[in-house]
Amino acid sequence: MNRNATIVAPQPEAVEAGASVLERGGNAIDAALACAFTQGVVDPQMSGIGGFGSMHVYMPKRGIHEILEFYALAPIAATPDMWLDKLIGQSRDGFGFLLEGNISEIGYLACCTPGSLKGYEAALKDYGTWDWADLIRPAIRYAEEGFMVRPHMHWYWTKDQSGDGQANTLDKLRFSETGRRVYFHEDGSLRQVGDILRNPDMGRTLERIAKSGSSDIFYHGEIAQQIADDFARNGGLIGLEDLAQYGVSKAAPVWGSYRGRRIASSPPPGSGMPMIELLHILENFDIGSMRHGSTEYVRTLFEAMKRMTIDKDTNMGDPAYVDVPVEKLLSKDYAAMLADQIKRGERANVERLDLSQRDTTHISVVDKEGNAVALTHSLGSPSGAITDGLGFMYNGLMARFDPRPGKAASIAPRKRRASSAAPTIVFEGDDPSIVIGAPGGSYIAPTVAQSIVNIVDYDMSIEAAVAAPRLVGVSNSIDICNRIRRSVSDELAADGYDVVRSPQTFAFAALHGIRIDGGRSAGAADPQRDGMAISVE
Repeated sequence: MNRNATIVAPQPEAVEAGASVLERGGNAIDAALACAFTQGVVDPQMSGIGGFGSMHVYMPKRGIHEILEFYALAPIAATPDMWLDKLIGQSRDGFGFLLEGNISEIGYLACCTPGSLKGYEAALKDYGTWDWADLIRPAIRYAEEGFMVRPHMHWYWTKDQSGDGQANTLDKLRFSETGRRVYFHEDGSLRQVGDILRNPDMGRTLERIAKSGSSDIFYHGEIAQQIADDFARNGGLIGLEDLAQYGVSKAAPVWGSYRGRRIASSPPPGSGMPMIELLHILENFDIGSMRHGSTEYVRTLFEAMKRMTIDKDTNMGDPAYVDVPVEKLLSKDYAAMLADQIKRGERANVERLDLSQRDTTHISVVDKEGNAVALTHSLGSPSGAITDGLGFMYNGLMARFDPRPGKAASIAPRKRRASSAAPTIVFEGDDPSIVIGAPGGSYIAPTVAQSIVNIVDYDMSIEAAVAAPRLVGVSNSIDICNRIRRSVSDELAADGYDVVRSPQTFAFAALHGIRIDGGRSAGAADPQRDGMAISVE
């Protein structure tokens, strides 16, 4: 039992929706779902019913601890070599593959079969207590009445990604007639921070789903027909069979430990496994004796992150299609061997074909009954495609599959693309002490691991742990935030490392976590985004 409940997420409107559910007697799952539906409206390029995700659920009184998986599926019509002749390269962070004309990033060919709505319904049925329509009502209100464009949303819309060969979000917002109407003024100018954004089509779609009482209208009914007809008209691959055959799955969490704390996170195709592998490597070093952000600290974490990344790139895929060596990669002996390489001064090499902020969001919730939820859901990246009259944008996840046949992440019909999400619960003894996760693509696993290091090795509060300066090492460059000292980056550069300094004060993924201590919970939202935490007594 906890003495209070807490919810944290990157969007204030969504956090309020979830907190209201907690105040009215709903449990952590109910609150997470109200928050998730609202996120799809007030941060529509980060998540929504055109997307996918996974929910880490812990309900001690019911003996439930599992991962509800509602990942997007490659269309039935997809084939392993469909884009091999169009392959140009890979993004520097390894998150996506670049094709001629960006055809896997923007438009109808970019979309995988969405799973979020089916996942939300399954979560409510199996774990929740609330009414389906009540959970959706705040999202409908924001779609109809509007909400203010927030700073991070606008930053994401206008970020120039063309240097990496990727399609810009601005072009995706312009792709559909709905997008041009919703995200731009009548004169063609983009809506600015503080402008009111309304999406009545999305509101009507959510109202139809609420009144129908389930997700069947989306996967088998009239909305399914609208989706299939639109994809057929525009050369997309998703059809009625893709929607009708979609189903969620459940899995046991993967487990590891860090300095005596047990850690549970998402199994493949989620990225809890590489996150735990990273912690297992770092456990072989006296991290707490290093000054946080020092040259020794950055070098040690970077080399550990590269080794984690190499294993992830080599092995991660849908376990239904590829053999992922979970036991080996999470072995403490294997982690010690990798740590010994680092101690000997060996430098790992991350191979990329050529050459991040990514398009996801997260919710952490705990309630007074001791239930805990970590929910990471996403569009992968927005495709720009919006069916006329439906209002929501589809995911752009096809760009995350490897166009080369025979790889762990290769394209296959109805295959789940490996997800970077790592919704995580850390236990002290038998009780959760940290509930945490982040959006941020390839940066999620190293970022979540750093938050755990901050709390365990440096005894930081949840606020300090979430806001502390970070680095990521998912390529052969050390990416550092702008608060890591220049003297440190100078020393690393003098030692032959390629150091890339972000202009952002708070960079790399976006932690949103809760720490529970003495039966009281406190949450923290990453200052990089616009979110907040609310505690309910």
